[in-house]
Amino acid sequence: MRIKTGDMVEVIAGADRDARGRVLRVDREKGRVIVEGVRKVYKHVRRSQRNPQGGRLSKEMPIPVSNVMLVCSSCGQPTRVGARWTSDGSKERYCKKCGASQGEIMPAKRKVGEEA
Repeated sequence: MRIKTGDMVEVIAGADRDARGRVLRVDREKGRVIVEGVRKVYKHVRRSQRNPQGGRLSKEMPIPVSNVMLVCSSCGQPTRVGARWTSDGSKERYCKKCGASQGEIMPAKRKVGEEA
């Protein structure tokens, strides 16, 4: 899964299609993400000491990661994400449309005998 928390994504399928938002949480086991402002539902809450007025709380629900695409920070378009090795030996995500880097996935490995 190449979507991370904090990424800007666009929803490509479902009722909230074409909506953009920031990823709040990623559930890798279930393959779902929670996107800010997407798939909002109301939870009805009773009056209590914690919530003295009660009423309806609005919250986001998870959507499948296959229904979102990363929005490239340089070209501003929804794009597929690839992974590639850089010249220093680290691994990074990149935009498949413009080739711009989207951040490091894995730092460069240290060689045997090399000090930190």
